[in-house]
Amino acid sequence: MNRIESAGTGKRALARPTTLFGLVLVCLVGASLVTAQSAEAQTPARPGLGQRVVLVTGSTGGLGREVARRLASGGAHVIVHGRNRERGMELVAEIESEGIGSARFYRADLASFDQVRDFAEAILRDYDRLDVLINNAGIGSTPNERLLSEDGHELRFQVNYLSGFLLTHMLMPRLLASTPSRIVNVSSLAQRPIDFDDVMIENDFSGGRAYAQSKLAQVLFTIDLAEELEGTGVTATSLHPATYMDTGMVRRAGVRPRTTVAEGADAVMHLVMSDGIENGQFFNGLRPSRANAQAYDGEARARLRRLSEELTGVR
Repeated sequence: MNRIESAGTGKRALARPTTLFGLVLVCLVGASLVTAQSAEAQTPARPGLGQRVVLVTGSTGGLGREVARRLASGGAHVIVHGRNRERGMELVAEIESEGIGSARFYRADLASFDQVRDFAEAILRDYDRLDVLINNAGIGSTPNERLLSEDGHELRFQVNYLSGFLLTHMLMPRLLASTPSRIVNVSSLAQRPIDFDDVMIENDFSGGRAYAQSKLAQVLFTIDLAEELEGTGVTATSLHPATYMDTGMVRRAGVRPRTTVAEGADAVMHLVMSDGIENGQFFNGLRPSRANAQAYDGEARARLRRLSEELTGVR
């Protein structure tokens, strides 16, 4: 799918109505379009008393879907997120049919800051707690062409990093109100230092470079969060779940899968459920690891933070 078209192009103008009936009809159609594109949930499910609430972005397929299933099987209420309503509702129905956990679907395209803000505001409105936020949604290295988000930023940098930065900060009041709570950023071992003179990669672009830069940005963000939230009861970690999992993203890249989605889900669930994990750590699967050296450069993290605040409007 061309994400840029789905974010806001290809709209057709409606002819001006000549009757009262026509005017009413157009208003109703317009209202339905707004509702369909908003972050409104599609089911009325609510978490039960004492039920853990977990938001998994990008949970309509691949790793996110498996993680959502496991969380629900453990009794959690899962906030399912994605761009495809049909796939989201299928997962909600599957979870609800098991009769253990519960789920609710919200649609939002992370290529649009407006949709991210609507999504966050809907969560803040609908939930008085959030125990875990898993920033999992992302775009891989293909297609190997430079695409822009609805907001005019390099697409992978926005979807894989900036939108998670914005969403996390907007949801921070719920995370702080639900301590002990956790933030898990699903990154990758594919990491390349951020070129702060060309963050949007207008020169020497490649899909692999864009993906690797966005994934390292997530790790810098995680370390920053850990320092900022020290002593609050909110912890932040990041990880490379598994190498070339058998997902659509990997298959679209033309790469032969080396690991299963289940292995990646094991690693994510480890950070969600295990005790004694050091705040700010980066994991390679189930093991603590080291990220690219730029992640441990305080000046680089400060530059990224200032840029991210400027681009997203977070203060």
